[in-house]
Amino acid sequence: MNSFINPLVGGVLIGLASSLMLWLLGQVAGISGIYSNIFNLNIKGNLWRHFFILGMIAGGFFFKFLNPELLNFPITSSLGELVFAGLMVGIGTRLGSGCTSGHGVCGLGRLSARSLVATLTFILAGVITVFIKGLL
Repeated sequence: MNSFINPLVGGVLIGLASSLMLWLLGQVAGISGIYSNIFNLNIKGNLWRHFFILGMIAGGFFFKFLNPELLNFPITSSLGELVFAGLMVGIGTRLGSGCTSGHGVCGLGRLSARSLVATLTFILAGVITVFIKGLL
């Protein structure tokens, strides 16, 4: 019974946070868009982006403090694989004009057809990657 409570609560909190951000700030909670504009000095009222990123980092540390065993897992990939994966995610984010949080959470919530295609593409790419990685 408890196995679905944590994801359910997490999903509700993500939905609530992204809805509040859109309602209060008029901004989509897409992490790649927030992060890519964090140092853009031409955007007025950019301070919230810094607090958003700091809050994500602080939230990770807080979660690690509350429940350390959930974040205790081995990293089995090499440094080269991790760097390559990070670059591919960055390139994909640029090509797709956003990331999974922007398209998958916010775009689908606004019934965006573009976000549906992007999210399905993310999922398909993930499935193919896991399949190929399993063969190696």
